[in-house]
Amino acid sequence: MEAMLRGLEGNYFSIVEGMTDWVRVVDINNRVLYSNKKLRDDIGRDLDGEKCYGLFGQSEKCNVCISCKTLSTGKPEMKEVEFNNRIFNVISSPIKNSRNEMVAAVEVFRDVTNSKKLTKEINAKNKVMLDDIKFAQSMQNRMLPLKGIYNGLILDYIYEPSEMLSGDMFDIFKINDRYAGIYICDVVGHGVSASLLTMFVRQSLRTLSRNQYNPNKIMKELHKMFLSLNLDADKYFSVFFGIYDKESKEFAYVNAGHNTNPILISDNKASLLEARGYPICNIFEYVEYDISTVKLKLNDKLFFYTDGIIEARNKDKEEFGENRLIDIIENANNILQNIYSELKSFSYGSLKDDCAIMLLEVLD
Repeated sequence: MEAMLRGLEGNYFSIVEGMTDWVRVVDINNRVLYSNKKLRDDIGRDLDGEKCYGLFGQSEKCNVCISCKTLSTGKPEMKEVEFNNRIFNVISSPIKNSRNEMVAAVEVFRDVTNSKKLTKEINAKNKVMLDDIKFAQSMQNRMLPLKGIYNGLILDYIYEPSEMLSGDMFDIFKINDRYAGIYICDVVGHGVSASLLTMFVRQSLRTLSRNQYNPNKIMKELHKMFLSLNLDADKYFSVFFGIYDKESKEFAYVNAGHNTNPILISDNKASLLEARGYPICNIFEYVEYDISTVKLKLNDKLFFYTDGIIEARNKDKEEFGENRLIDIIENANNILQNIYSELKSFSYGSLKDDCAIMLLEVLD
């Protein structure tokens, strides 16, 4: 066999002898015809003439003998074996004579112990990370307000993140028996960092709104709190925030860089609650927001959304757009479900961004 290897083109024998993998040749009777230098040195003996399974201290051939399969089918076979606390990836390939007859199989043993160990460690770390992300996802879902009535406004919404964690969030919360805080925000990006900022926004706005009914002052304080975090310039968010007065039915609001204007639906007609202002970021040391006010009446609705809705695209790269959204709102019996259904149909069931839509209706 060694003479046969020496005679192969390309100095095959020298290559095999110099390999850092174990190499051996096995005939149809499971007898070792040749073993390379690396295998001989590591085992401490020449295996020629031994049964191939003797290497593993066995008295009979393996339950899965890949060389037997190779010699039967003429095709390479592969398996994984453990030996002396090491893991090897074994590939068996056929050797043919001049008459194209299969006479032996060459087996290459590659030590994959370290890569397997590394893979196991990575998988363990990934599991820990995935568990943490699932916990963050659960926390984010728990932050969503309960559907129901808040100071004379009834809340409904659809929330579907494009990934496990979202940068979109909305909330309505009772300040006292008269006032309720309402907001929708869009944090740049997705993932853990974006979700953490949505939690920051929620807790900060609820805290800042205690006994405070001026949206401008609340936004300015939120901006100060954000600056104190000393985050990088690529971390920022937009937020549309307002306070509803149950007694006067007035909704006073400010816009901190939110690029999708909420929509007022009154008598089946839609109008935008337009306002401008700087996003919450560390570029500006001082911010000021203009307060706008709208008077609501019984059965009026406020629709809030993020840019993932109007920027959704179809197969022709056409955007869903604000006009299509308003048309659905003015002609739908069930606004949220109709928008969601039309959006999914428009984008062929695959939303590339978060879907966050919230609807409030004046009850009394």
